[in-house]
Amino acid sequence: MKSPRNSLHLALLKAHTPVRSLLGSGLHPPFQRGLMNLQRILLAAVVLALSFLAAKPAAAAHRVSLQSQQTPPASGTSSAPATVAQSQPPSAPRITKYTLPPDRYQKAHNLAKIHFRLALISFVYGLVVLWLILRWKVSGKYRTLAESKFSKRSLQALIFSPLIILTVDVLELPTGIYQNWVSRQYGLSVQGWGSWFWDWSKGEIISIILSIILIWLLYAVIRKSPRRWWFYFWLVSLPILLLVYFLQPLVIDPLFHKFEPLQQKDPALTASLEKLAHTAVDAYVTGFGASKRIVVLDTTIARATTPQIVFVAGHEMGHYVLGHIPKLLAFFAALLLVFSYLVYRSIGWLLARSGAKWKVRSVDDWASLPALLFLFSIFFFLASPIGSAFSRYVEHQADRYGLEVTHGLTPDSSQVAAQTFQILGDVDLRDPEPNPVDVFLFYRHPPIPDRVQFALTYDPWSHGGTGEFVK
Repeated sequence: MKSPRNSLHLALLKAHTPVRSLLGSGLHPPFQRGLMNLQRILLAAVVLALSFLAAKPAAAAHRVSLQSQQTPPASGTSSAPATVAQSQPPSAPRITKYTLPPDRYQKAHNLAKIHFRLALISFVYGLVVLWLILRWKVSGKYRTLAESKFSKRSLQALIFSPLIILTVDVLELPTGIYQNWVSRQYGLSVQGWGSWFWDWSKGEIISIILSIILIWLLYAVIRKSPRRWWFYFWLVSLPILLLVYFLQPLVIDPLFHKFEPLQQKDPALTASLEKLAHTAVDAYVTGFGASKRIVVLDTTIARATTPQIVFVAGHEMGHYVLGHIPKLLAFFAALLLVFSYLVYRSIGWLLARSGAKWKVRSVDDWASLPALLFLFSIFFFLASPIGSAFSRYVEHQADRYGLEVTHGLTPDSSQVAAQTFQILGDVDLRDPEPNPVDVFLFYRHPPIPDRVQFALTYDPWSHGGTGEFVK
């Protein structure tokens, strides 16, 4: 067996709050919301990709609720070097399809309707907020204030950017508060309000720092090249966005979570994950880069068996091994370029129609920012089906990779995967019969019933074949 080129670091991520998504987004909800305004001003190439991507490079995050009533964790002692410990507790029922008890089914169905409506309402409400800021001439007043204090544009950005970002985010805060209230009411979160607002505040600080840089860059490029600013800003912003993306695990994540070595918490689980990592490296010699790390939440260890955690890690490794991260970044960067051009073609018409009454002088005026955000928001929403479909595609590939890389390593690996998805659906209250329109617009992962069915039926080995990704 080939050894990884660099040491593999296994860490336990101790989360103070359960997050709704298992195999889900790596962003903490308040921080994710704080970055939404950056998405609208050309941070989308990274931020949108982050929100769609389930895993960070070489990181596997399994997130489950503290209030789950699933089976207790197995100890995970290994009987042979080539296999993971027992695939399930003796009393665990076999999964044949995704089901929920009647009371939880009703809760899941109601919650799905709430989330769907909230997604639509949040989009419309966000547009209303930007329109009110323009109608009330708020951005024009902030522009005037910044220009009255400093003559240099770079210093004006230090005043204008924090004011406009904070105004937008504070006005949009009610939807975030309601979303957290729903999570608490349905048992999906136990985070206190003080902690939630503190996380929101930290997210705002990060958001403001990045906004100052990017807003200053945006208007510097608009002034320099009025006809090509949409392309040049897209070009110069990408390296910054990539830097932010790769710094997230090192700088941003520790602001919201505490990390400690997994070896101290669960040596048996550590050994099982190391076996999986070696198997993955053997299958794909490229390895996991200079910094190898599998991140497992402490709530995972409490609620899932070792084989189930190993499958989750295999799924997340699949994102890295199959190159989903650069593919997603490239995909959303391409969308961003198209939208930047569409905004460029639309902003002139919008300001000619309403700029005077909004006290916006021209596109290169700081006060035009809400109008730019308004247009970007519309275009990104219209592209939701495209982004969601692409995300579901790579998530399905990661599911396939997880099944393949654990085949032969975990006994009855298909059943283990199905059990994992059953836990995901039960803990997160996923609707067994999701609204097709909701799936089309917003589902970044395949519906749980489809994932369970695929896990139970994918078996190329029974016919003498091999996996698509792991031969």
